[in-house]
Amino acid sequence: MSVFLLRRILTLVATLFAASVIIFLVLDALPGNAAQMLMGADASPDAVRALTVKLGLDQPLTVRYLLWIKGMASGDLGNSYVYGTPVAGLIAERLVLTIPLAIMSMLITVVLALTAGIYTAANHNRFGDVGVMSLTQVGIALPNFWFAILLILLFAVKLQLLAAGGFAGWDDGIWPGIKSLLLPAISLAVVQAAILARVTRSAVLEVLREDFVRTARAKGLGKREVLWRHVLRNAMIPVMTVMGLQFANLLAGTIVIENVFYLPGLGRLIFQSIANRDLIVVRNCVMLLAAMVVIVNFVVDVLYAFIDPRIKVANL
Repeated sequence: MSVFLLRRILTLVATLFAASVIIFLVLDALPGNAAQMLMGADASPDAVRALTVKLGLDQPLTVRYLLWIKGMASGDLGNSYVYGTPVAGLIAERLVLTIPLAIMSMLITVVLALTAGIYTAANHNRFGDVGVMSLTQVGIALPNFWFAILLILLFAVKLQLLAAGGFAGWDDGIWPGIKSLLLPAISLAVVQAAILARVTRSAVLEVLREDFVRTARAKGLGKREVLWRHVLRNAMIPVMTVMGLQFANLLAGTIVIENVFYLPGLGRLIFQSIANRDLIVVRNCVMLLAAMVVIVNFVVDVLYAFIDPRIKVANL
């Protein structure tokens, strides 16, 4: 197990390093002067040069990269070009909203998908199976931002049960905060739940055809007991793979959904920073999202070994 974990950790570190290099090169090595963009086309050359020195953009590319890595390691992400405040503080303020939103969306996705996938697999080729799979096909086809607008029209405008946008904040209590994130979380979860439900159904049906399932049924175990005790665990490998990828999609999807609902989260910060050409904020936010994705995939890989010990043995 220690060798398995060591390999996964080394892969994690190498992936994060590669991601940091790509992100830095894309945002910092492209043609153009960030100081010129910030000051506008009419700025004097002396003013642009002074701002370039102040921002450290006059230093060599490798030096800027090493300073960035050193800053991330120490928690110093620099100051925003536009806001003039530490980037770490800006990101921390927005993560208070984005992380709960992503977790809520993932929980809704898992509950809906596993329920629908297991139900349809247990009722294969019956009316319930066909009906639920038809609904999932519709869910896959729906753009989440369009579905978000429909939810606003129904629950905020028509029924007036929930707010159309904004965030109440956690200072007013947990429930007001959850209510503010409920519609955005559902908007993000519907498409992902539809995809995961179909993957769960296929995985469960594949395991149901295995010999050990027929053996368990021949020993007298009931269909429900076989399904929950034996089939589901063996079907979780492909399901967990998709879940890890979906969490990454949920994090990226917040950029659009947070703007639809006017939520002051990380996605909206990225959108505003791109519009304001605040590249240092964009760079650190994108790196944070990439790190979250890589870490989630690392956790999924480790969980594989607990679900199916054969994977651990195969990697030794």
